[in-house]
Amino acid sequence: MSNKRRQYSADDKFKVALEAAKGTKTLAEIASHTGIHPNQISQWKGHLLNAGANLFRRNGDPAQHEIEKHEAALYEQIGRLKMELEWLKKTVRAMAPYVRAIVSYAGPW
Repeated sequence: MSNKRRQYSADDKFKVALEAAKGTKTLAEIASHTGIHPNQISQWKGHLLNAGANLFRRNGDPAQHEIEKHEAALYEQIGRLKMELEWLKKTVRAMAPYVRAIVSYAGPW
């Protein structure tokens, strides 16, 4: 009853996207020939065209790689700090009655 999703290899996706990018056939023609939905073909074509420049780079831009690593570390730190802040807020709310009692206590002096 359940239809299994078809999975295409990277080579198949590339061939279909390249054929769509060439523009010799319409998306409908490619879709009827391959059995792949035209929206999927358009998506693969977009991925191919967006990533085209990166295909010919050797290891990417080292400076860009360093920036991405630094950015990932900063996002990780932001996540940890947000978690810590939420924990502190919750703890302060829970401790508020005790703190008020201590502050308002005049003491024996």
